[in-house]
Amino acid sequence: MRFVKGHGTENDFVILPDADARLDLGPQLVATLCDRRAGIGADGVLRVVRAKLCPEAADQLGEAEWFMDYRNADGSIAEMCGNGVRVFARYLVDSGLAAPGEFGVATRGGVKRVRLGATGDVTVDMGSPRVLGVSRATVNGREYAGLNVNMGNPHLACVIDDPVAELDLTREPGFDRATYPAGVNVELFNRVGDHTVSMRVHERGSGETRSCGTGAVATAVAAAHAAGEPTGTWSVRVLGGTVTVTLDGRTSYLTGPAVLVASGSYPASV
Repeated sequence: MRFVKGHGTENDFVILPDADARLDLGPQLVATLCDRRAGIGADGVLRVVRAKLCPEAADQLGEAEWFMDYRNADGSIAEMCGNGVRVFARYLVDSGLAAPGEFGVATRGGVKRVRLGATGDVTVDMGSPRVLGVSRATVNGREYAGLNVNMGNPHLACVIDDPVAELDLTREPGFDRATYPAGVNVELFNRVGDHTVSMRVHERGSGETRSCGTGAVATAVAAAHAAGEPTGTWSVRVLGGTVTVTLDGRTSYLTGPAVLVASGSYPASV
C-alpha cells in the first residue's frame, strides 16, 4: 500500500492513492496508520479516489474529478477538513493528477474550489459559514461561551480571556450533547492584535491538533462576530504556524502552506 505524508501548518495526514477504489479502509486500519508510535502517525487519513466511484460524490461529478475521503485519527468519518483539502490539492498537482490553477475537490461537505500554483500556499473556498447560535464549552472546570458555527462540520469557537497557551486540552472539552449529538470541534482563542487571534483546537476523533482549517475559519467568524465586522481578513495563529481567513459576506477563504514531506509503502496485511 503506497502512501504520502503531508501537512498544513503541522496538521498532518497520511495520503492514500486509491484511484480505482480498491482499498478496504476500515476504522482499525485508519487508526493504525495514524498511530504515532505503532504506525506512520497523523491527525487523519486522506484517501484519493475518483469521484465517479464514490456514492457520496454522485451529485458532484460535473464539478470535481477527485473525491477526498477523509477519516479522523480514530477511524471515524468526517465531512470536511480545511487543511486536509489543501494538502489533498497539493498532492494532486505534485503527482500530476491535476494542473496548477483552480479546480474542484469533491468532499462529504460538498465541492471545494482550490487555487494553487506549482509551489507555495494553497487557497480553498470554504463556503459560506453558518452561524447557528451560541453554546458553551467546559475546559478544566471553566465554562466558556462560544459561537456555534457549521463549516460543513460542527464547531464551537470561544473567545476567552484566559491565555490559550495555559489550557489543558489533553481531554475532550465538555459541551452540550443535545446541540452537538455527533460531537464537535472546539476552538478556544485570544485576540492578540489587529485582526489577529491565537487559537488552540480539540478536534472530535483526533484530540488536540496543531492546526485545523475549518476551525480557523470558524474562529475568524467568531472573532468577526465579536468585533461587529461581518467581512474582513484575519490571521489565525495556531500551534503549527499561521493561516489567513478572508470573509467577504458571501463565502470564506482559507490560505496557508501545504507541504508533502515523505512517501513510501506500508504492509497491506497490517
